[in-house]
Amino acid sequence: MSDLKYIDIPNFNIENNKTIDIKLSYQTFGKPLYEAPIVLVNHALTGNSNVCGNNGWWSDLIGMNKCIDTNNYTVLAFNVPGNKYDVLEENNIENYKDFTARTIAEIFSEGLKALEIDKLFAVIGGSVGGGIAWELSALRPKLIENLIPVATDWKSTDWVIANCHIQDSILNNSKNPLFDARLHAMTLYRTPESFTFKFNRTEKEKGFYNVESWLSHHGNFMNKRFQLSAYKLMNQILRTIDITQGNETNFLKVASKIESNIHLITIKSDLLFKTEEHWDTYVQLKSVKQNVTMGEIKSIHGHDAFLIEYKQLIKLLRPIFDIKKTKNENNQFSHIRDW
Repeated sequence: MSDLKYIDIPNFNIENNKTIDIKLSYQTFGKPLYEAPIVLVNHALTGNSNVCGNNGWWSDLIGMNKCIDTNNYTVLAFNVPGNKYDVLEENNIENYKDFTARTIAEIFSEGLKALEIDKLFAVIGGSVGGGIAWELSALRPKLIENLIPVATDWKSTDWVIANCHIQDSILNNSKNPLFDARLHAMTLYRTPESFTFKFNRTEKEKGFYNVESWLSHHGNFMNKRFQLSAYKLMNQILRTIDITQGNETNFLKVASKIESNIHLITIKSDLLFKTEEHWDTYVQLKSVKQNVTMGEIKSIHGHDAFLIEYKQLIKLLRPIFDIKKTKNENNQFSHIRDW
């Protein structure tokens, strides 16, 4: 991991009045820090800080001459501590129940302070990464110019919590926890229509369907590239998204303080973060904020469409990132849309 850089965060407070030492790892891409507008990219459950370039999980979106153009932006990506991408044994987290999505946002905030970054042009993340983006915006309402949560919401609904509870049970009780949990998850990340389109009941061999082979492949791949403690932690983070910190009646009070332009992106067929919830969030936000937009990806592929439908995602994001950049006399960047 020669591309990784590290920030030491000693005596960080987590739940139950505990403190831990954190070594926060991150990567940067594109322009050097402080020479261009900064885009923070938050990874999803099985993702990491390698967001573009070779083996970058969002390289269709981010890179040279891509939608988020690394010729013009500094792209910054932290690893959620405990996701094991940094392979540091000291970052292994067993007490995952002591962490929430807000905890991770607080850690990222400390990382930004250590890097002396007090303004971000954009924060974008899909699924749990978008939930962490919401939490960061609530924690620091003046930090982000453009908040872009994709296929996620400001809270984990009862449906999300229920499925995370099932995942947690599998992870703690199965004889093959990573494999079994991933099989269950993949049926949530896609749709019945997506499965029919992809497989149409075809058989790999007599009595063994291609859909079964595909699911087993994902389960085996998870066993090879992920660790049990990391999956438990990321599932816990997904379960605990809530910018109101337990008081949903305060949503508009919290949201109205967020100064960001908020660009919500939903997926019409999403079975995990339902599009109806996103539209409800949009309507509520518009009652207190004018700088809110809503974009919808139309796809049969469900939650995973934010990793599949790149043309649609780019079309929705291009107006945000297609800008001219000029420095003002305070050596800060202003952003002028090129309509």
